[in-house]
Amino acid sequence: MAESHLRISDQDREQAAAAIREHFAAGRLDNAEVEERLQAVYAARTQGELDALSADLPALPLSASQARAVIAERRGQITRRAVQNAGGSLTPFLVCTLIWAASGAGFFWPLFLLIGPVALFARVGWTLYGPAPDLEAAEREIRSQHHHHGNRGGRRRGSY
Repeated sequence: MAESHLRISDQDREQAAAAIREHFAAGRLDNAEVEERLQAVYAARTQGELDALSADLPALPLSASQARAVIAERRGQITRRAVQNAGGSLTPFLVCTLIWAASGAGFFWPLFLLIGPVALFARVGWTLYGPAPDLEAAEREIRSQHHHHGNRGGRRRGSY
């Protein structure tokens, strides 16, 4: 949330005025209230003054472009977490690949260590970018992989 004493820009005023008009269109404000609030919006100098003008109004739903931006940001976060979770599986793969190379090559058996990370990427990728994206399911999948692999030390977190 912005600090209330900071000065605002013309763009901030325009966004606040657009929100007031949307509340008017939704029937939350009458003609007199919308005119009064719009005059106050254009006279406002600080974020606190703008916030006070909409304090008694509910938050507006996100526009289509805002919703797409939120979804894109969440997809990025989920993808980064999937890469972090699978990245730990790549260390044993690299170590085994070095052992394989040092032992004279032959059948590339370290390939089997890639099955887990590839399966995780495939499931999360399909869930995020497939025909019916489900971000919550992708987050659950990553959390379950993290918790499944996170307690290998024998003790559960918090138990001593």
